[in-house]
Amino acid sequence: MQRWFGSRVSKAILLSENEIWPICVGDTTTGDICGQRERGRHGFGRYRCFGLVSKEEGVQERRDHAVISHSRMESWRNTLPDMKETAEMLKRNPSSSDCSSMDWKALVKITREAYAMEKSAVSFRDYLLDTSLEDTHGRRHSYLRISLTEKCNLRCLYCMPEDGVELTPKEHVLTVDEITRLTTLFALSGVTKVRLTGGEPTIRRDLTDIVERVSGIPGIKDVGITSNGITLAKSLEELKNAGLSLLNLSLDTLRADRFEHMTRRKGHARVLKTIDTALDVGYDPVKVNVVVMKGVNDDEISDFVELTRNKNVNVRFIEYMPFDGNVWSTDKLVSYKEMKQEVEKNHATLERCTDTYGEVAKNYRIPGYKGSVSFVTSMTSAFCSDCTRVRLMADGNLKVCLFGNNEVSLRDAMREGATDDDLLAVISAAVNRKKAAHAGMNILYRMKNRPMVKIGG
Repeated sequence: MQRWFGSRVSKAILLSENEIWPICVGDTTTGDICGQRERGRHGFGRYRCFGLVSKEEGVQERRDHAVISHSRMESWRNTLPDMKETAEMLKRNPSSSDCSSMDWKALVKITREAYAMEKSAVSFRDYLLDTSLEDTHGRRHSYLRISLTEKCNLRCLYCMPEDGVELTPKEHVLTVDEITRLTTLFALSGVTKVRLTGGEPTIRRDLTDIVERVSGIPGIKDVGITSNGITLAKSLEELKNAGLSLLNLSLDTLRADRFEHMTRRKGHARVLKTIDTALDVGYDPVKVNVVVMKGVNDDEISDFVELTRNKNVNVRFIEYMPFDGNVWSTDKLVSYKEMKQEVEKNHATLERCTDTYGEVAKNYRIPGYKGSVSFVTSMTSAFCSDCTRVRLMADGNLKVCLFGNNEVSLRDAMREGATDDDLLAVISAAVNRKKAAHAGMNILYRMKNRPMVKIGG
């Protein structure tokens, strides 16, 4: 079977409503699913698909596309009598372009058919472990973010809608055993870093157990947590001993009165105490996430930078991002360029650090300062081309892009008897749908997505 440029044939299987064949019309330059651009040309002529390495049997390379003869397409069609049945399974729901509405068994069937097409000498399990976390754009995903709960003890303006959210019932939230099983499969496929998020992860009474079990999974090198720090200080040493190696704390203001306005709760002093406790326990550095909003806290940028003068703190200034219920607008956005200029106006020139592959922040140091500052630039300078992240949410849905609305339930698959190979196949199908980049900010704020509290920070 032909090998594909940058990936295997499994990456080209069609998931649209219009077409049923595994190799078909598509336009990879727009990131669209195969088959949605040139419908009506099937049955004659030539077919455009993802680029093939081989130039044999009528295949002619054309940049990242290839043109395939009608006779060659027909031969592929004839080798897959079951594809029509599989496509019909995917089309039972009119919104089948959304992974969350797909039957997980249909996704497993697609992946198995792709494996059969390849006629690989390796076992199905080895095939899955090699391909399940590689998307169609050549990105391999090594970073898994797991939301442990949708509950939170704060009500931050950018995260929690003012009227709250409908919480997933407790019995539908992933259990410790389910989290461990899925993380083990992700680790076998190449994940090396796990971050536990929420909601607020410290609300889970079994947090220490989760940290211990996840950190003990072969292949997992780092386990981090993102917390608001309200109750974390008392359990930090225990969590560190259990295997928690990385720590991010969310703090958007250094003023107690403003903290109450932005979070609609008290607790500012407790968060500051948690930062100091974390440094004392040995976290190096302690990362502090600051979502910057124009007219709300953008006048504190220099004050946050001062935190890094004598403390090994990495302050991460984050561009305000749109999610359901947070009333985002460009008027509230403070861009990376504006934030950087504000820092340079009041401090020495920033020195750029070398960023590792997959790093979402642009990292800087100020000469003579113990800590560092970073800028997370999702809106004005996206980092999609280097993305290595996938997200497992508290309700068990897998989300491969923070701003994508395609999801698939791994919880349902597990509770309906899916084998480990089935789960890997579903993961592969979801990752295959990850686009080259998310939409621009003027489109994102109009798109349907979850509130941030239900995704995980």
